[in-house]
Amino acid sequence: MKKFFNWFLNPPVNGPSIILIIRLMSGGVFFWEGVLKFVYVNQGVGRFTKLGFAYPEATAHIIAVGEIIGGLLLILGLFTRIVAFYFIIQMIVAVLSTKISLYLGTSPLPAPPAPPKSGIWAALHEIRSDFAQILACLFLLVGGAGRRSLDFIIYASKKARSKKIKDSNIRYSFSKMSNQIP
Repeated sequence: MKKFFNWFLNPPVNGPSIILIIRLMSGGVFFWEGVLKFVYVNQGVGRFTKLGFAYPEATAHIIAVGEIIGGLLLILGLFTRIVAFYFIIQMIVAVLSTKISLYLGTSPLPAPPAPPKSGIWAALHEIRSDFAQILACLFLLVGGAGRRSLDFIIYASKKARSKKIKDSNIRYSFSKMSNQIP
């Protein structure tokens, strides 16, 4: 279990700087989708009510706040693995709660505006952005935030502090040894 938490809390940060583009895309989408849940009732409380979620108002607000904060954290590249994991779980729940009923033609949500309106092709068409977000978050979960991130800055400062402590311990050991030599 300790190894698992260590893996989460110490993501790789030596990835290319271009990972910033993936973070901007994925974090930006989550951020503005979270804002939309507050601005438009049909995207937040109304949607969760139609889907039959218990406590739709609380659920919508919790999800929206999570998307806003998590989106900003992804953009900044802070706690990237933890946030990416949270969003993967959230997106899987979103797919399961909305796309299966669309496939079956029993969705309580409005049908897509153009054919296909139900079935496998409708589900595949409607799942495209969810699929892209899941894969982007999976990439960030495995690959980390890259060098242009707060995760990198934290890692670099930890590494510098660790080196400084190690160097001071070596100097202390040498000075202690030199004092013992007659």
